[in-house]
Amino acid sequence: MTSTVFTGIAELVTNDALLDGADHAEHLGILTDAAVVEQGGLIEWVGPASQAPAADQRRGVGGNSVIPGFVDSHSHLVFAGDRSQEFRARMTGARYDGGGIATSVDATRAASDDDLRLLVAARVAEMRSQGTTTVEIKSGYGLNVEDEARSLRIAAELTSETTFLGAHVVPPEYAGRRSEYVDLVTGEMLAACAPHARWIDVFCEPNSAHAFTEDEAKVVLSAGRDAGLGLRVHGNQLGHGPGVRLAVEMGAASVDHCTFLTAEDIEQLAAASETTVATLLPGVEFSTRSPYPDARRLLDAGVSIALASDCNPGTCYSSSIPFVLALAVREMNLTPAEALFAATAGSARSLRRSDIGVIRVGNRADMAVLDAPSYLHLFYRPGVPIARALEPGSRHGH
Repeated sequence: MTSTVFTGIAELVTNDALLDGADHAEHLGILTDAAVVEQGGLIEWVGPASQAPAADQRRGVGGNSVIPGFVDSHSHLVFAGDRSQEFRARMTGARYDGGGIATSVDATRAASDDDLRLLVAARVAEMRSQGTTTVEIKSGYGLNVEDEARSLRIAAELTSETTFLGAHVVPPEYAGRRSEYVDLVTGEMLAACAPHARWIDVFCEPNSAHAFTEDEAKVVLSAGRDAGLGLRVHGNQLGHGPGVRLAVEMGAASVDHCTFLTAEDIEQLAAASETTVATLLPGVEFSTRSPYPDARRLLDAGVSIALASDCNPGTCYSSSIPFVLALAVREMNLTPAEALFAATAGSARSLRRSDIGVIRVGNRADMAVLDAPSYLHLFYRPGVPIARALEPGSRHGH
């Protein structure tokens, strides 16, 4: 296997506070004038450039900053169609309640496999061009056995982090027959989808007539766990509800949104910080004119947090983690270091992955390069495309 040494790294953010010589401030483990050796997709060596071992290839990054690749632990990329008119309506006062999902379901069902495959591949490429190296992809716009299974098959071509979200909303054809749809999701649909998924998710939201109650969500998650899938929960997005409590009680890896939290919710998340991560999705708050979660309050209480895009056609059609980072610092009271950690190591933890999100020997060589001398430029220059995935075979990661 060919080895590559990356040099000319003015600032290397490792997220590894145990690294010798690292600046331990806010746990980013920063090294200056650094180098990284990669071989076979894994990190072989990390340290000062002056001590870098020989390698088959040498790639300079031009005095720029290198960070762990962003880990986008919540996305809905398998869809067709357009809901820009819905966005316009929200910007003039319409409230989001989950009903628009049916529009995406219709378009996704009508799309061919090849059309969906091209759409998803383009979205993943767009993410990589902005520094994302790992992405979780959910189903949820098929909502029948055939289309949920093909959504996951297509997603699995591009990531190992696939999530079965048949319990996204109750589709229109099951209106008035909710229990029948839950039976379908936990029976034939789960059997068809489980071989292509790592996770199961449910939109537990009593504030929406389209989503699932606590009892329904528990049935869905229990069936998924019995089928060998890990658990994730959409919770507390549209109002106060049982999502956090359910996620903690069932040991879910992540409860996502967490827009409306009580003091009790925060206490439960803090007590379960070794098991359940609160994944925050500020792009949704931006796109729906909803209040932003107070991430500072969560961190100060001892809650484990992650940041992700929730890229989807209805409530946040943005694949940009740098945009999410800027929102997290400006609107959610995080420091730049805390936000970057949450979108890398924090999101990796929400996927129960220790091989990504941290630049250390033995981990995957998933890194991003910034056209800037410091990670602070992600926040200092919001909206400017300075981040991209660092590819071993090309200078500056282009």
